Amino acid sequence: MKLPKSLAEFTDRSRVFDVVNPAVRSPKLDTSHGTILYLEDITVSFDGFRALNELTLYIHAGELRCIIGANGAGKTTMMDVITGKTRPDSGTAWFGQSIDLLRLSEPDIAQAGIGRKFQKPTVFEQHTVFENLELAMAGDRRAWKMLFARLTPAQRADIDEVLNVIGLTEHRHRQAGALSHGQKQWLEIGMLLMQKPALLLVDEPVAGMTPQETERTAELLLSLAGRHSVVVVEHDMDFVRSIARTVTVLHEGSVLAEGSIEQVQRDPRVVEVYLGEQA
Repeated sequence: MKLPKSLAEFTDRSRVFDVVNPAVRSPKLDTSHGTILYLEDITVSFDGFRALNELTLYIHAGELRCIIGANGAGKTTMMDVITGKTRPDSGTAWFGQSIDLLRLSEPDIAQAGIGRKFQKPTVFEQHTVFENLELAMAGDRRAWKMLFARLTPAQRADIDEVLNVIGLTEHRHRQAGALSHGQKQWLEIGMLLMQKPALLLVDEPVAGMTPQETERTAELLLSLAGRHSVVVVEHDMDFVRSIARTVTVLHEGSVLAEGSIEQVQRDPRVVEVYLGEQA
């Protein structure tokens, strides 16, 4: 039986939404010590180049953390390790106290509660906003299940809640391809929220946005903190100032500095290697 194009497309897009195959059972997320992500002494080398160099980073449950750094600082490789796309040469990566990320596949990590949004928005443009959220819904998304599944009242309520959070309630029946760039970014964040992640990794969310869209994105990410842990990788320093509580600066694969935006901006090392000024 040949699947409809939309379903075939969905089952082929596991790079963005790793929920096509059900995950193996993993321990329940345990954040009783207040930390949701532990990266310790992570080293990753590519052809002799150390993309990560004994990186140690902790993310607290419910916090919104901004990660900054020059190109090549290790930001993307760090997210690749967290999501299982890249295996480190050494070090440990734990999701809470009970889930060893280095023992899980990419789909299993997504099922465990980590969602990743790439810089370029990837939505199903021929489908409505509502249908995009439905396709991304947490649960068994295998093709045969999707062919015969009907939304329950609780599932419809979940979609309505996410539509409200991302500010697209009035666009629920609009084709995703007709949305603005910023709206597509918000829709993709909504698609991640449908998977009910505990930790969201968001890569340069305001690239290409208008000032109004950038302001709305800041409000959206701030609203998610507390209910989710959010890690934002971003180059736009004005945007970082608008949302940051704690900023981590990466340089040559390691943490160079960490603290409030004011502390980081005053750090002579950060000024020299990232902000482009003399100390």
